[in-house]
Amino acid sequence: MTSVIEGYSGGAPGFLDRERIIAKPGFNRWLVPPAALAIHLCIGMAYGFSVFWLPLTNAISGPVPDSCGGMGLFTALFTTQCNWRIADLGWIYTLFFVLLGCSAAIWGGWLERVGPRKAGFVSACCWCGGIAIGAVGAMTHQLWLMWLGLGVIGGIGLGLGYISPVSTLIKWFPDRRGMATGMAIMGFGGGAMVGSPLAQRLMEHFRSDQGPGVWQTFLVMASIYLLFMMAGSFGYRIPPAGWRPEGWTPPAASRNTMITQHHVHLRDAHKTRQFWLIWIVLCMNVSAGIGILGAASPLLQEIFAGRLIGLPELSFAELNADQKIAIAGIAAGFTSLLSLFNIVGRFFWASMSDKLGRKNTYFAFFIIGIILYASAPTFAQMGNQLLFVAAFCIILSMYGGGFATIPAYLADIFGTQFVGAIHGRLLTAWATAGILGPVVVNYIRQFQIDRGLTGADAYSATIYVLCGMLVIGLIANALVRPLDEKWFMPASEVAALQARSASADARVEHGSFGIDKGRFDLMTALAWAGVGIPVLWGAWYTLVKTAALF
Repeated sequence: MTSVIEGYSGGAPGFLDRERIIAKPGFNRWLVPPAALAIHLCIGMAYGFSVFWLPLTNAISGPVPDSCGGMGLFTALFTTQCNWRIADLGWIYTLFFVLLGCSAAIWGGWLERVGPRKAGFVSACCWCGGIAIGAVGAMTHQLWLMWLGLGVIGGIGLGLGYISPVSTLIKWFPDRRGMATGMAIMGFGGGAMVGSPLAQRLMEHFRSDQGPGVWQTFLVMASIYLLFMMAGSFGYRIPPAGWRPEGWTPPAASRNTMITQHHVHLRDAHKTRQFWLIWIVLCMNVSAGIGILGAASPLLQEIFAGRLIGLPELSFAELNADQKIAIAGIAAGFTSLLSLFNIVGRFFWASMSDKLGRKNTYFAFFIIGIILYASAPTFAQMGNQLLFVAAFCIILSMYGGGFATIPAYLADIFGTQFVGAIHGRLLTAWATAGILGPVVVNYIRQFQIDRGLTGADAYSATIYVLCGMLVIGLIANALVRPLDEKWFMPASEVAALQARSASADARVEHGSFGIDKGRFDLMTALAWAGVGIPVLWGAWYTLVKTAALF
């Protein structure tokens, strides 16, 4: 296994090695984005795992022992007699993003050396293998096994898959860097839009008196995802060193002092005040959004309950089994709708940041987010589903936009020489947010429920805390300033680094390589159809299901 992943030590390069994926003359660069989307649409289902929480909390039918009432977290990890709580399952969601951020930071440099194909291959093995292990945990009712498979192993797959296409697409599209940044991670935002309704339908198919059908759903989805992710991994190509689109020349130096023309070395980036301010900016923006995404399905069901099916007088506890199944389908649509706005926001806000500037774009995220979060409890108390759903859709568009904008923000401040590795280290903010956001939502919710609060009242305090996180992010963003010149690398050092990183046998003259920068042939159409059809199905399902919300 090690020899396969690492490639051969001598002779011809292995089929996963970087040397095997340098594009040849005639290659169409528009084949690379669907390869990236094939991987990101699969790992993006991490956002939609809240559709499994309520079914898993009722995995054991019939009476349960009295001792289950005071069950602690350690007991929950190993019990086979007590149903799990959402707070216990929510740790899987936390592990997803903790391991995503850590693995991106740890193996970002490895990815740059070995190339995106090998990273995508390992990502597919970890993510799909982790889901399969999670299926065994669900089948045997062992929460620790689900934590290990889904959270730890799957989380490593998330990190490797997430960063696999980013630098590659930026290199293929230097003429459209903002679009490429959004394209690189748009699929991650849209994964739940496709995966949530698929999971819901599969659980309905496999549901029986013996269980809610979760473990069977895990196995089917792992198989589908493995197929798509392997296709994406082997679809990756990288441009030869020195290549750029025919007829394109780099833009003239900007006079905007927030956009440097110099470069900061990786060894120095984390020593600067600006790195940690931007780290706080990302952490707070992600914490607020990820907390809601992780609890989106139960949040909607418990707040609006019978209103979702035209029975406003019924609370969630008063619904029968068939009614709960009906609103679970609507809540899956809500999760998918958030995913749709997440994915659209990545394009919209990344494009806007080119005009507004990254700092001003984040000001917009925090100010608008504070207003909407502060208003959400009022919308819930009013029972106004339209305003409540609209508020969180806008919030999630800015959550996605934050991810698409942050690489450009880093490039503005630190230059482009080490921006990929710096971005990997900054994703530790995402790992921190993966703990902070879900813990705040799940445990404050549980505390409120233990106090006897239900529905909207159980979530009000949580939403106000998330609002406070955005205030912290707003202050940190306001403090970001251009770097002092002492942090920039000398021009001679930059030139030496670039000379060492360019492979002599891959160097080409600009414009002479023969890569079409806009051709849309049959192969390209088929590649885009392969990822476009699932996205269109997910969007259609989302619109049909969310119609009930309005």
